[in-house]
Amino acid sequence: MISIIICSRTSVISDNLLDNILLTIGADHELIVIDNSENKYSIFEAYNIGINKSKGEIVCFIHDDINFLTLNWGGILIEIFNENKKVGLIGVAGAKSKTKMPSAWWNCGDKDLYMNINQYLANGNKEYWYKGFDKSTIEEVVVIDGVFMAARKDNSISFNTKLTGFHNYDLNLSFEYLKKGYIVVVTNNILLDHFSIGVLNESWYKSALQIHKLYNDFLPLNKSNNSYSSLKSYEFNNGVKFISNLLKFKLRKEAFCLWIKLFLIKPVSKFHFYFFKSLFQ
Repeated sequence: MISIIICSRTSVISDNLLDNILLTIGADHELIVIDNSENKYSIFEAYNIGINKSKGEIVCFIHDDINFLTLNWGGILIEIFNENKKVGLIGVAGAKSKTKMPSAWWNCGDKDLYMNINQYLANGNKEYWYKGFDKSTIEEVVVIDGVFMAARKDNSISFNTKLTGFHNYDLNLSFEYLKKGYIVVVTNNILLDHFSIGVLNESWYKSALQIHKLYNDFLPLNKSNNSYSSLKSYEFNNGVKFISNLLKFKLRKEAFCLWIKLFLIKPVSKFHFYFFKSLFQ
């Protein structure tokens, strides 16, 4: 059985989503909706409540603003898990590498990105985001996006409630399954609409610092064919991008601590001059 867990921003999920799940899943399932309309829980706490209530061998975490387009997507999940007992986590978007420097999961270079999703933008327009999957319908990655995460239930794995807020829970779950020796994969056999797009605001940056500190000794991760020099370049570029945005949010102490690590990666760079100029503005 598949246990579908939703952390809902409203007291109940929409009839459209409920009907869509019933019509498309094609497998025995239960629906567990965590009412978080009053922001009582962090996303980590809410999902753990769902795990504790679940009865299925597969737990599927989904956003409350999606629409499944693929019929029998539940059967597809079951088949993937049954074919390879090492698979612990399945998504529809993810990346083959993750830098030690804080970053969004997609900041890794186009060659390491894999996704199959209809994404609605802030202006209401829809874009079909498709990358990778040139030779296979399933690809091993190191992190998946949180819009859709299907996990092989393992009672030793849960979300880390030392983490707070509503960001980076997908990194948390991906890293936990990898630490337990499972494989994380993405598939293009499941397609869905996602009706909102995330915003990297100040709370996201604080959350990213928090989770990268927690997994500092576990990162970086790499399942790609990129050269060492390319990966080192991603480390530096992600650091530059992240520090620049910390400064925009006036998080100067956090920016300085991260800059020290960046300097050790590449001591000679024009960015260092920009950084000190910006630090005291």
